[in-house]
Amino acid sequence: MPERPVSAHPNFVTKRGLALMDREIESLRKALGTAHKNADRAEIARLSRDLRYWSQRRSTVVPVEPDPDAGSVVGFGSKVVIERDDGKVMSFRIVGEDEADPKAGYVSYVAPVVRALIGAEIGDIRPVPGGEAEIIEIDNSADAELDTG
Repeated sequence: MPERPVSAHPNFVTKRGLALMDREIESLRKALGTAHKNADRAEIARLSRDLRYWSQRRSTVVPVEPDPDAGSVVGFGSKVVIERDDGKVMSFRIVGEDEADPKAGYVSYVAPVVRALIGAEIGDIRPVPGGEAEIIEIDNSADAELDTG
């Protein structure tokens, strides 16, 4: 079974991302124990590979918290609300790669739309994939990031 690819980008994580990572590692360890008891070689291989991946990612973590002093500037950990030029309003929090879940409103800091918005302020209009977007709201508090669902 091939190893899971590891990103070359810095492994920035929010507090939420770190908690999710730790929970995943613990879950994999428990599942691996069960797979060993059941002598399920395929499952042992899959779980071992995933545990190696998450353990490696955990060892390279760079914790980053939103900067409440950043005011209304988009950065890592910011919750951002934008309005696209087609009128669509989108809200998301900027997070690390392993924490990203766009459907749940968590977008990786390396995503093209986020890279276009980093450093922007409320009212700025930035080119984003598929058009332009205006920054409507920025929240740099850490409160919303702690939901590990």
